[in-house]
Amino acid sequence: MKIRCTVIDDEPFALDLIKDYILRTPFLELAESFSNPFRALDYLNRIRVDLIFLDINMPELSGIELYKSLVTPPKVIFTTAYPEFAAESYEYNAVDYLVKPVKYERFLKAVNKAFSLLQQPHKEEGSKLTQTQPYIFIKSGTQQVKVNPADILYVEAEGNYMCFHTHQKKIMSLLTIKDALELLPPDDFVRIHKSYIIAVRHLEAIEKHDVVIGGKKIPVGATFKEHFLEFMRR
Repeated sequence: MKIRCTVIDDEPFALDLIKDYILRTPFLELAESFSNPFRALDYLNRIRVDLIFLDINMPELSGIELYKSLVTPPKVIFTTAYPEFAAESYEYNAVDYLVKPVKYERFLKAVNKAFSLLQQPHKEEGSKLTQTQPYIFIKSGTQQVKVNPADILYVEAEGNYMCFHTHQKKIMSLLTIKDALELLPPDDFVRIHKSYIIAVRHLEAIEKHDVVIGGKKIPVGATFKEHFLEFMRR
């Protein structure tokens, strides 16, 4: 699945940066880009795209005004240099909100979220979205590695990196443990230690101070134990 994207920003540097990020991300496809919001509005009311990167602060027509004007609005990731606009942007069910200058790691986190949402089919209009176990993309060096979350056994902090362990391989990524949690389906993964996140589907045993996954004992931190047990009682 490729996500068709449009970028709208009146600042040339910001526009070119997001375009470059899209072109280097395997599951994204750049449909069009605009520095003029009125031309973008005309295009989007005629041509279907899956996702727009939309600057909020544009002269004559703001990003939010543009989005409200769309007949069939696609998913949106708002961008701006002003963090105070974040709350308003989420009123429009924004996938995410990126503060300029945008780093690629933060961009990737946002588009992974969009990828997951776009793979969740509507059962019926107005119904809740049903997750279809989407793939995620994990940045490892210069690659974007496609991974099914169901294949991940556990995630381990190793210095400045997170190591995603599957039956087949290990994937190292320059992420924080908080970043890793945000990538993973929240109903399937739980943090049990300052250095570990586990996939509950792969649990083999729960012991007094450890769990066993893939034959490996993983410690349960004292500060995480109550949350972990509560998670398992759901």
